Amino acid sequence: MHSSPSGDGNGLPAVPAAYRGTEGSPGPVLFTLDVDGERFAIRRAGDGGTAYNWLSGPNQGYGFGSSGTPDRPVQEHREHIRVFLAMIDPDTGYIGDD
Repeated sequence: MHSSPSGDGNGLPAVPAAYRGTEGSPGPVLFTLDVDGERFAIRRAGDGGTAYNWLSGPNQGYGFGSSGTPDRPVQEHREHIRVFLAMIDPDTGYIGDD
């Protein structure tokens, strides 16, 4: 079991972003996952990690990435998504300022 909040074992948190470029862009959707009423598309990121696209979120193209590969257990994906959702400001749909 990983001990970091991102679950990648390197202690770095997931980083949200809206990716607009083409270089290193995520691959095709591998599967979708519903977590706590929200839907995410899971893809292999251009760097070999995992890209999570928040399909049901209020901001098109918003999501986050993780350095771990997408072929990990579904429960790990759910944990990453829950950490991300816990950081979202309900008024903006983006990660809130602390």
